[in-house]
Parts: sequence; structure tokens; C-alpha cells
Amino acid sequence: MAGPVTLSDVAREAGVSLATASRAINGSANRTVREDLRERVLAAASRLRYSPDANAQAMARGRTTSLGLVVHDIADPYFSSIAAGVTTAADTAGLAVTLASTQHDASRETELVQLMHRQRARAIIIAGGRLDDEDANQRLRRALADYRRGGGSVALVGQPILEVDTVVVGNADGAAALARALHGLGYRRFAVLAGPEGHLTARDRLAGFSDALTDLGLVLEPSSVVRSAFTRDGGYEGMRTLLGSGAQVDVVFAVNDVMAVGAMAAARDAGLEVPRDVAVAGFDDIVTLRDVTPPLTTVRVPLVDIGIAATQLALAAPADEPRLVHVEGTVVLRASTPERTPAG
Repeated sequence: MAGPVTLSDVAREAGVSLATASRAINGSANRTVREDLRERVLAAASRLRYSPDANAQAMARGRTTSLGLVVHDIADPYFSSIAAGVTTAADTAGLAVTLASTQHDASRETELVQLMHRQRARAIIIAGGRLDDEDANQRLRRALADYRRGGGSVALVGQPILEVDTVVVGNADGAAALARALHGLGYRRFAVLAGPEGHLTARDRLAGFSDALTDLGLVLEPSSVVRSAFTRDGGYEGMRTLLGSGAQVDVVFAVNDVMAVGAMAAARDAGLEVPRDVAVAGFDDIVTLRDVTPPLTTVRVPLVDIGIAATQLALAAPADEPRLVHVEGTVVLRASTPERTPAG
């Protein structure tokens, strides 16, 4: 047969209509084909070495075999570890993952959801903390509601404020446990690189840390809380600001690990040694900490497992109410915060 084999060729070879051949090969959202006709069509396709068109299959079934994953920054090991869990679970379900990054631009989330809706993704997972921006959150809620009405399913990793299934990380509790652990090591003068104003994950971690210190009889002074971007460079600039302020600090808590790594670099560039001159702690336990010197104290979050859990939520049968999966962190003490004798 000259030229590429078409679905019409298969239908003619099988002695069925084009519509029947399409439903047999591509599937259908609302029509089925008798088993004997389906076998006849598939046998004809095999003889002719016909390759189905993926777009045609998506149109016929109403969904593709892709799963959309939206993250804030794929270069951040936090998100790449979650993505590893998502791809593992997607492979098990026979799905391919389409990855998109917002580059920390909240408006891009809605645009990417709408794009994946148009591409008929089987499900969408959004990973990353929410912002205190009700207009942006409402736009995203509407986009997700439109997508779900079209038959798609959604899961979120972050704060449970979008009325969808969510994996919720115990940010406040983990940060509180870290504060108590550092206090137990003898630290009394604390500072926090607190991330950007309005970032709810950063806010939860700051609140948990500060509240725990208050319970221990300590006050986290406003001058010891530095706002900066939720990135490695944000941690670097935040540490420079803190050191330039002349604040008397024994230990700095950065609200995520990439910020902590940036803070350690800034301390070294300022001629300080971590932890001799200033101790540093983070949150997340990203995989790249294996190569950081000194090893970083942090709150370990099972990021790969979170990606798997979010995928399982997204692919589960629909529920009447949003389902929440709570994941707690575990404090991991390492050489960046050695035991010390409190001053005074």
C-alpha cells in the first residue's frame, strides 16, 4: 500500500464503517463496539501496520494519557523531588507527565491550568505554597472548577484553600519542633530568613517557629526577621541584610533549604564560618544537602512520597468533599547547628 496507512484503510480492510473503526481503535467517551467487531478492526490494523493518532484518541476518549504537573521552580530540588514521586506514580498508572513551571509567577498557574485543560490532560497536580492573594486564588479556583466540570481531576500540594484534594505539609508544627530542638542545643539568639510577605508556606513556618520560642520564654524580635525571595538567591540576600544590620545572632533559621544554602554562602563570603560564627538551619531536607558542608540541620519532609500521594489523590475516584492527606516533618540535627553553651 503506497503512502501512510489511514484509519479509512483499516475500516475498509475490516469491512466496517469509519466510525466503528475509530471507536474500536481510539476508544470513545460514550459509545462501545461489539467485541467481535473490535477484534476484526484490530486485526486489520495489525496487518496494515497502522499507528493510531494520539490526538484522535484524545478527542475520542475525552482525555489524553498525560498528567499535568505545575510547579513554581523546577530548578529547586524541592519541586524536582516531588516531580520524581509524581512520575513514579504516573508510570504505574500508564500516564506520561507534562511538566510546567510558573517561575514563581502566581498568574501563570491559571494560564497553565487552562492550557492543560485545552490539551485534555487526564489530571492536574499543582505543587507549591499558596499566596495571600484572594483574587489570584479565586481565578485559579474558577479555572480548576471548569477543568473538573470537563471531566478532569485535580490534586494540590500546599495549603487546602482551593477546594480540591490536597496533600498538606505540617509546616507550622515542623518549624515549632525545630525551634524546640535548637533551644535544646543551647541556642538563645535566633533570627529567621522568613521568605516573602504573603507566601503562606513561609508564613506558616515563621509562625510555628516564633510561637514555639514564645512558649519557651523567648521573643523573636522584628529586627531579627528578614524578608526575601523564597529562593537560594533570596537566602543569600537575606543573610547579607541580616549580617549588615549588626544583629547579635547565634542561629539563623531559613524557611526552606535552598534559602539556607544561600545564607551559608553569604556567611562565607562575609568571612564567617558556619557554624563557628553563626549556625544555620533550614526546612525540607532536599537531596542536594548531601553535598553541603557543613551538613545542614533541617526538617525532613518526604518529598517523593508527597508526589506519589498527590498523584494517587488526583487519580482516585471522585469524592463528595475535598480529601486531605496530612504529612508531618521530622527534625534532623546535623553539623550546621552543634550543641552550644548559652551565653549568660
